[in-house]
Amino acid sequence: MTAPVLALHGGCGTLAQELLPTAEWDEVRAHLAQALRAGWSVLRAGGSAVHAVEATVVVLEDSPHFNAGHGAALTRDAQHELDASLMDGATLQAGAVCTVRRIRNPIRAARAVMEHSGCVLLSGPAGDDFAEQQGLAMVDNHWFTTPRRVKALADIQAGRAGGAIRPVSEADRHGTVGAVARDAAGHLAAGTSTGGFNDKPPGRVGDSPLIGAGTYAMNGVCAVSCTGMGERFIRHVAAYDIAARMRYAHHTLEQAASHLVHDLMHQHRIGAGLVAVDAQGQVQAPFNTLGMARGWIDATGQLRVATHQEIFDAGRA
Repeated sequence: MTAPVLALHGGCGTLAQELLPTAEWDEVRAHLAQALRAGWSVLRAGGSAVHAVEATVVVLEDSPHFNAGHGAALTRDAQHELDASLMDGATLQAGAVCTVRRIRNPIRAARAVMEHSGCVLLSGPAGDDFAEQQGLAMVDNHWFTTPRRVKALADIQAGRAGGAIRPVSEADRHGTVGAVARDAAGHLAAGTSTGGFNDKPPGRVGDSPLIGAGTYAMNGVCAVSCTGMGERFIRHVAAYDIAARMRYAHHTLEQAASHLVHDLMHQHRIGAGLVAVDAQGQVQAPFNTLGMARGWIDATGQLRVATHQEIFDAGRA
């Protein structure tokens, strides 16, 4: 038996602190803690890392503060297309959906694909139909919409129509949620869910639903969930690269994760971040942006959350 460990991120596209009132930042951190406690309740009861990751991500998908599920970014045609993936480090089984429009919690659909479809990835209407056949909660596409996303899309499109070059924030470029866990049996799991980026072309797929790019888990090595510009993460097979560096070059998790975020992505001027846990229960959450919503519960049961540099002690899980 090993001590369970759980970590999450809410995307590295965090706004500057002065752009939101203190009460709203407090609510963001409260939702991070709520998500961690949801996953921790699974682990504390002896549940699997896969189930804990799913439970954690569901809370983040239901929160309007993160770019996944309710609160997801809008495409160029003012629709939501959602992506998610889940991977079991014990078996290397994985499931994912991309460009789905009606699944309330895409991470649940990713698990259903992994366990019941015989596939790894289902896309678009086929993914929606499969989820509905599996009895998952379905919603109208506008259920995912929030006023902040509507305004962001309008600002981007107004600037483009007027010929203005509008500075794009990290929050507009990308946003993702994800979680990683080690359960009492020592098994690892990782999951990621996203709405992509504001004003993305319909049909665009980033790294989040692609195993090895945005999500990867392998027992004895690590579990990783990434956030950042998906195209770069795909080209570098980023999540798997961390595992490969650990397996073949004998890097520590800290070395491998830091190389990806602070060296590789930084040299391309790409905003990037991730959360990861290794077989020993060590957690890493590096980012090279202004902030990254994140949190973890370590092997002692201590819960911590953060949005920028300051880390808040949220007590015992």
